[in-house]
Amino acid sequence: MMATKPRAQKTSSQAKPAATAPQNSPDKQSIVLVLQGGGALGAYQAGVYEELSTSDYVPDWIAGVSIGAINAALIAGNLPERRVERLREFWHRVSSGMLLPEPITPSNRTAFKWLSSRLSLFGLNGFYQMRPVFDFIAPPGYPTALGLYDTAPLRKTLLDLIDFDLINKKPVRLSVGAVDVLTGNSVYFDNHECEIKPEHIMASGALPPAFAPVVIDGVPYWDGGIVSNTPLHYVLDHRQDKDRMVLQVDLFSARGEMPTDMLSAQARHKNIMYSSRTRYGSSMLTQLQSLKHSIDNVVKHLPAEMQNHPAVMELKKHAAPQCIDLVQLVYRPAVRALPSADYEFSRASVLERWRSGAADIRFCIDNPDWLYKSASDAEAGVNVYDLRNPDPTRKHRS
Repeated sequence: MMATKPRAQKTSSQAKPAATAPQNSPDKQSIVLVLQGGGALGAYQAGVYEELSTSDYVPDWIAGVSIGAINAALIAGNLPERRVERLREFWHRVSSGMLLPEPITPSNRTAFKWLSSRLSLFGLNGFYQMRPVFDFIAPPGYPTALGLYDTAPLRKTLLDLIDFDLINKKPVRLSVGAVDVLTGNSVYFDNHECEIKPEHIMASGALPPAFAPVVIDGVPYWDGGIVSNTPLHYVLDHRQDKDRMVLQVDLFSARGEMPTDMLSAQARHKNIMYSSRTRYGSSMLTQLQSLKHSIDNVVKHLPAEMQNHPAVMELKKHAAPQCIDLVQLVYRPAVRALPSADYEFSRASVLERWRSGAADIRFCIDNPDWLYKSASDAEAGVNVYDLRNPDPTRKHRS
């Protein structure tokens, strides 16, 4: 599939003997980067992209939700040589108010993270600020606040760091997920289907009760993570014209250990809730893709006189001749997770997550034996790979 490839673990229950490396080259594939929501944890995604930007896996399509949408827009809205610089500037800006001294010992780390998350409740530079108290006590008939914070600073930051004209010229496909407040349905804003503006990115990250809905063309939208915290289904639902490698970078792990206290219980609850049942969703979506691939194989073997039969023509609409490799990478913190991790924006933590993302994907890229296909895999139409955390100093978990 690629010249250099990260190491992965097949998610199927039965391991298969290694076969020869895939022969597809990057220029024969569409590289899709799928970014989950997760607030401050999104610095991990930025680190992943930094390493991808110098590899063979630069994405031509980026789909994101919430902070994943912001990272996606920063990438799609800048020329390749400026993307990492803009990502760094964003994360530097939003962490600039949290310049606490980094803890010297691990025993101080929990207190450090707790304090910095409390400070973020008063506002975040370049992101959001507290609303005046009278916004919440206006009498009936007057506009009232539907969110605790004003996100006007985020709009300015997006305009400072993102070229929306470039996004709408479509050199890179960009898709960001939100939720229609009135219908409760998931909605995707895609630069192949509509003009993308700052409000579309802000809508994707308008998580209540912190942030008010963002109104676009008269319709109010909330954070896409309310319905699904990953845009994977949107990517796989759309027909493709070439084989795809989908790199899914998640910020919440569906799997974890038994909590030992109230803090770890709350953190575990949040991880389960916002992981959006990642593996279950991946399994269902990939089964559907395999079915579509099978339909294509069946139709191709039908006699020529049947190819134009109405029933066969209908089947062709649901066929998918191309193959998908779904590669999953999940952030796992090196230290004890806290329930406030997604709004803990200290500079120390942002840099730690960035380095973790860069190290994880760099290890994968540098180890070319990560991926293989057997003969049976080639007929499936979809292959799922789970990139394990490569750091040997951490516990090795699924």
